[in-house]
Amino acid sequence: MSIDFTDCPVNKLLWYGGANGKKIGIQYDNESYMLKLSSFVRNSLKQDNDNSSINEYLSCHIYESLGIDTQKTILGTYKDTLAVACKDFTEDGSVLKDFASLKNSILSNTESGYNTELDGILETIQTQKVISGKLLEERFWDMFIVDAFIGNVDRHNGNWGFLINKSKGIIHLAPVYDCGSSLYPNLTEAGMKNILSSEREMNDRIYVFPSSAIQYKDRKINYFEFLNTTDIIACLKALKRICPRIDMDKINTIIESTPYISGIQKDFYRTMLAQRKAKILDSAIERGERK
Repeated sequence: MSIDFTDCPVNKLLWYGGANGKKIGIQYDNESYMLKLSSFVRNSLKQDNDNSSINEYLSCHIYESLGIDTQKTILGTYKDTLAVACKDFTEDGSVLKDFASLKNSILSNTESGYNTELDGILETIQTQKVISGKLLEERFWDMFIVDAFIGNVDRHNGNWGFLINKSKGIIHLAPVYDCGSSLYPNLTEAGMKNILSSEREMNDRIYVFPSSAIQYKDRKINYFEFLNTTDIIACLKALKRICPRIDMDKINTIIESTPYISGIQKDFYRTMLAQRKAKILDSAIERGERK
């Protein structure tokens, strides 16, 4: 079903930061949403090099299919622009605080909250006292595994975190959000065709890049190398926890039912996700079982 957000009331009191495109607050179906707009060619819905709205929608639905609390997303249009509406999960009066803010509050940690070195992130998780350390650690590694699956290049400390309701004295994990930098968002259809026709090009985008935004020993983590060599118990537990939940038939149905994308795009997403699961996640599982 095609949804046009053009005539939705705009909420001028909702402002959004971040670097990924224009964002406006709207009311849709009596609920608040943040509308993220893709770059576009006027009078055309064809997105030649900006699939961020599509990838935000797809990635959030993949997360949701794995039983992880995730921001609700709806794909549609706004005027001549492809857009994804992301449900506002602070409508109950809660305030979103990112992990970077928590990291900044740990006095023993000398790094900036936005420094993504793995050791500093894990130290913050283990040192903080505001939420269950086990719950926080599991969320971090669950996201890491899913981000490895969908090729997320931008899961930094500023785009995951907590919802705090001061009046009720409650803090809990926010739904997973901000997943648009996944699934190779800047590829043209020509680029997708080239990758699908070349085993070398496909393997480069599995074994070589994209990398995680998380760094280890001053280097961005290569998903394949890390998951196939790490001995971090919490990471390996997340791998075993998440992999059995990945239902490729369900994910392929999500891709097939996604509006505005071509047959080439659908084929590309299906193929790359199947390849990433087999060559990164399944390979890491098999390595763990051999140990």
